[in-house]
Amino acid sequence: MSVELIGVVSLGLGYLALLLGCATAVERGWVPLRVSQHPAVYTLTLGVYASAWAIYGSVELAANAGFGYLAYYLGAAGAFLLAPVLLVPIQRITRTYQLASLADLFAFRFRSRWAGTLVTVVSLLAVLPLLGIQVKTMSEAANLFTQSQAGPAVALLFCAAIAALAVILGARHSHVHSRHNSLLSTIAIESIVKLVAMLGLGAVALWLVFSGPSDMQQWLAGPGYLAQAQTARFDPAQWRTLLLLFFAAAFMMPHLFHITFAESLSRHTLLQASWTLPLFLLLMALPVPLIWWAAQSVNDEIPMSAYAAYALSEHWWVGALAFIGGLAAASGTMMLIALALSGMVLNHIVLVARPPEARSDLYGWLLWLRRGLVVGVVLGGWLFYQWIGRQYPLTSLGLTAFVGMAQCLPGMLALLYWPGANRKGMVAGLLAGIGVWLWWLWLPLVAGYAPPAPPFTPLTPADAPVWYSVTLLSLSLNILLLIVVSLFTRTSEGEHSAAEACSVDAVIRSKRLPLEAATASDFPAHLAQALGDDAAHREVDRALKALNLTPQERRPYALRRLRDRIQANLSGLMGPSVARDIVDRYLPYRHDDAPVTDDIHFVESRLEAYRSRLTGLARELDGLRRHHRQTLAYLPVGLCVLGDDDELVMWNQALSQLSGISGESVIGSRRDSLPAPWPNLLGSVLEEGTSPLYKQAVQLHGKDYFLTLHKAVLSGHDSRGDSVILVEDHTEMKWLEEELVHAARLASIGQLAAGVAHEIGNPITGISSLAQNLRYDTQDPALLETADHIQQLTQRVTKIVNSLVGFAHAGRATPALPRSPVDLRTITDDALHLIHLARSGEDVTITNACAEELIVQGDAQRLTQVMVNLLSNARDACQPTGRVHIATGQQGDQAWWCVTDDGHGIDPTVRDHLFEPFTTTKTAGEGTGLGLSLAYQIINEHQGKIEVASPPPGTPRGTAITLWLPLYQQDEQPPHV
Repeated sequence: MSVELIGVVSLGLGYLALLLGCATAVERGWVPLRVSQHPAVYTLTLGVYASAWAIYGSVELAANAGFGYLAYYLGAAGAFLLAPVLLVPIQRITRTYQLASLADLFAFRFRSRWAGTLVTVVSLLAVLPLLGIQVKTMSEAANLFTQSQAGPAVALLFCAAIAALAVILGARHSHVHSRHNSLLSTIAIESIVKLVAMLGLGAVALWLVFSGPSDMQQWLAGPGYLAQAQTARFDPAQWRTLLLLFFAAAFMMPHLFHITFAESLSRHTLLQASWTLPLFLLLMALPVPLIWWAAQSVNDEIPMSAYAAYALSEHWWVGALAFIGGLAAASGTMMLIALALSGMVLNHIVLVARPPEARSDLYGWLLWLRRGLVVGVVLGGWLFYQWIGRQYPLTSLGLTAFVGMAQCLPGMLALLYWPGANRKGMVAGLLAGIGVWLWWLWLPLVAGYAPPAPPFTPLTPADAPVWYSVTLLSLSLNILLLIVVSLFTRTSEGEHSAAEACSVDAVIRSKRLPLEAATASDFPAHLAQALGDDAAHREVDRALKALNLTPQERRPYALRRLRDRIQANLSGLMGPSVARDIVDRYLPYRHDDAPVTDDIHFVESRLEAYRSRLTGLARELDGLRRHHRQTLAYLPVGLCVLGDDDELVMWNQALSQLSGISGESVIGSRRDSLPAPWPNLLGSVLEEGTSPLYKQAVQLHGKDYFLTLHKAVLSGHDSRGDSVILVEDHTEMKWLEEELVHAARLASIGQLAAGVAHEIGNPITGISSLAQNLRYDTQDPALLETADHIQQLTQRVTKIVNSLVGFAHAGRATPALPRSPVDLRTITDDALHLIHLARSGEDVTITNACAEELIVQGDAQRLTQVMVNLLSNARDACQPTGRVHIATGQQGDQAWWCVTDDGHGIDPTVRDHLFEPFTTTKTAGEGTGLGLSLAYQIINEHQGKIEVASPPPGTPRGTAITLWLPLYQQDEQPPHV
């Protein structure tokens, strides 16, 4: 092995090793993310467009067509200048549905695995000549710089190193969805190397071959003038056709599609690249005429070879610069082509022919397949060069590749801008275009035959180059068949849906369809049949985490989102065709008899995502939609919308506050999945027709509420058949009505009490007088005791009558609360004594378990009246041999006084009205219903409260009434009167 050969091999491998070191630094975090993810890095990564063609092929094209070489740079610049209307919509689709390649995009849009397979085959055949260019430049550079024929072997060695580098940087991990920062940084470094090499070679041409700008100008005006005049020129039609070819190649070649859309940072970064990439290409293009003129001034042979030979003989470092620049251009292009094409072949040929089964290590299997395909693509490029590429110039190989890739351009434009295109039209047009391309350009390279001129002579001159005629003929047939076949054949429902998703003004109309899976936790079991347990759980967990959902999620809307997310993730892993087949088969929709309507909530979420991109009338309409939506969302009355399938479409904030259920947690769920009492409540108003439901009693948050519900059915041309339900909280109104009724009853009691006081007052006074006189007329102790009892009872009757009169004077100042100490044990004994005066209920056992010396503050007479009423009611509620228990206790600064019986209890229908006047559980004629209302008033005046439990906790029957009274504070001063 010669010294020169060792030097070239060492230089090339050393350069590739340096790239690996830079990639390692980025991957290990030695380079900050703000540097590795800077938009400038992305722009430089897009510089991979400048392949070996930019270093060598452009100079060759300039020698053959003059400034026609600029079409290579201007076509790509034009594609990125149109980024807002061309590239950004493609980026939106690929990012939303995890589409990593052109074949994925076509398979998704036209809902056909064969569309993806066909595009993959076209890409593979078109890329082989481009790979041949990269290998050819490396081989011929090695031959030139070593003055030997070892170029193919050196190129094979470099191809092996490039394949290994591609596997390390792009196929090391099984997750192909992540952004490869190390790979992008490596490609960006190579773009810098290419730019420096080209600018350096231009400077050498200007200052070493020529002696400066003036010397070059003299040569152009003298000997160079004849050389320039003899250089062929493209006519305008050929120039425009070249622009079209390079325009299409700039974003449709597999490696350029991958780097533009699958690895991009954001929409803003892509828009920024719309002017930074043309600037980079301009700098790459500027040295080309300098190198071309310098080569012409030295030798009229192949320009680049002659110039490189001169530079190598004069200055070895110039030759090394040219070699490194060519290697940088070739290695970056080959790595990205191998990675992009391997994914396309895997997803659309290998997996289509052999779908994945339930494997124990799905990810590992896919990863090794991908690695093998990466190596196979690079090796295929070397074999193509060895078999075919050595015989043809770079221009022939490049134009063959670009014409072949341009056959996908009509389908791409239809994909974005014509929803009426279908798979039959796309496939027919693409097959026709490919057939023309294969017969007149690609097969002649392989077989070496010269076919007759293409039958397109009416529109092309007789001496037009073959590539020009083939381009016009193939694209014309392609477009014609795409339009005609699409117009006269049926478009499937799936294609209509995909066309809406891919259109520039995409608003996807998702349908409200339920899934066979009831909850998110059911998804892994279904997917495991295709992916295996491990992969199924990993994919479902990843989708749940991305959507911030839980495995217990059961809302139909959330399950549909989860299904779509899993399909998008699987699409990035194994292509949209295989992913769609798996999801449709193992996570199917359930087609019930219920009407299928659009998922309005999903449509609104999509509109929110694209709101910043709307302009003109669309922006104004969206603003109006948002205004109406916020009006409903912030309406102070509860509002919900239910579809015909009982799925919740809206749940506003007022209803969220009333129910304690957030709208985000229930939107998209079924009515019957709501917590009680909402399923029955909403179901009742739906069944009532147009009649509202007034003041329905429900319990929310442990409190009683009274709700009124109104329903309106949306009907009309643009309606989705939903039902709008308004929920009004009438609890306060109900309480107000009850207070008014209570006030009216009190007024009637006051009128009655006034009459009673007038009619009873005089007899009671007489009875009291007679009782007092009796004390003076006898000395019999029994009669005297009876007179005392009569006197006490008359006083009690007088106070009762006065209490009744108090009901009629709500505005009258309430007498000051007595602050005297009252012993509850004593009060209880007095009440029991009064109760025993009655002869009824003597078979009921009453137990006094009140604590000694439990002192409260209040009026002993009025508290005795309360206890007499409670004991009388308890005794009347008990059966013969029943029991009544009285107990007291202390809690904080309050004393409790409880009367418990084992009687029949209180009817639930009267429990809420127990303390209202004339409310009684006794039969007619046995009770007036005033006792408890008077007791309630007395306890309220004592600043206490009454609690009722029927039955008491832990018992099957009976009633417990507990009075709470403030304890007596000895240090308190009596109030001033």
